[in-house]
Amino acid sequence: MIDLTKLTTEQQNPKTKAIDEASALEIVKLINAEDQTVPKAVKKILPDISRAIIVIANRLSHGGRLFYIGSGTSGRLGILDASECPPTYSTPPELVQGIIAGGTPAVFRAQEGAEDSESAGAEDLQNQNLTNLDVVVGLSASGRTPYVIGALKYAQQTGAYAIAVTCTENPETEAHANLSLTAVTGPEVITGSTRMKAGTAQKLILNMLSTGSMILMGKVYGNLMVDLQCTNSKLKARAKHILMEASGCDGETADKLLEQSRGAVKPAILMHLAGIDYETAVQKLKDNQGRLKQALK
Repeated sequence: MIDLTKLTTEQQNPKTKAIDEASALEIVKLINAEDQTVPKAVKKILPDISRAIIVIANRLSHGGRLFYIGSGTSGRLGILDASECPPTYSTPPELVQGIIAGGTPAVFRAQEGAEDSESAGAEDLQNQNLTNLDVVVGLSASGRTPYVIGALKYAQQTGAYAIAVTCTENPETEAHANLSLTAVTGPEVITGSTRMKAGTAQKLILNMLSTGSMILMGKVYGNLMVDLQCTNSKLKARAKHILMEASGCDGETADKLLEQSRGAVKPAILMHLAGIDYETAVQKLKDNQGRLKQALK
C-alpha cells in the first residue's frame, strides 16, 4: 500500500474542512483564495524554469524534439500545451508532443491504472525513437507516478534531457531527472484533487516552457506571434492585424502582402519594411535562423 501521508498534495487542507457546509459564494471564495497561492509557488522556481527554457530552445534549434509525458490531468495538460504550438508558432506537429498514460482514450476518460507501470512509460517513449537531442518533461503532481518515473529513466538512458515537473517536496522523480521543477502548491481545496492547484501550477509552468523556448527561437517579434498559421477566419484576421501592427502598413497593403507571402506573416513584415520580394525575404529569414529583428538589420 502506498503511503500518501508524506505527500503535501494528499494532505487535508485545514482552511476548507467545512467547505461542505459553505454557501456557493463561500465555496468560490475559498477556492479563489487557494488559487492565489499557486503563482507564488511557481515564482520560487523561476530560475530553474529559465534553465529549462534555455535547454529546450537549444535542443529544438539543433533538431531535437520536446515530449511532455504524464498521466491523468498532468498528461492532458501536456497534450493541451503541445497541441497549441503548431497554430501559434507554425511548428511541425512532431516538434512538441504530448503523451499520456493509457493513450488517446485517457484524454477523454480516466484510465487510472495506466499510471502504475514504469515499463509503459519507457515503452511509450521508445516508440518515439528518442534521441540524445530530445527533451522529455515528466509531469507528476505527486512526484512519484511510476509511469512518469519509467519515462524519465528511459530518457536519461538515451541521453535525452529529462525534466521533472512536480508539486510536492522531495519528489521521487527528482532522482531520475537532469532538472526538477518543483512548485509546492500544498494541500488541495478537496483533499487529493490535484487537478486544482497542482494542475494550475503545471499549466503555468508549461506556458512558460513552450512560450519561453519559442521566444528564444525567434518565433516572436516584440510580443507579436509572427509565426502563426492562418488556418481559420479568426487567425487570418489576427495575421492581418499583426502585420499592420508590426510594419505600420494599412489594411489594403496588408492584404496584398499576405497574398504574396502565401499567408505567412513574418516574411510579409520583412517584405514591407525592407522593400524586398517574397523569395528574398524567405532567404533572409533562413540566413538569420528565422529571427526577424536580425534579418532587418
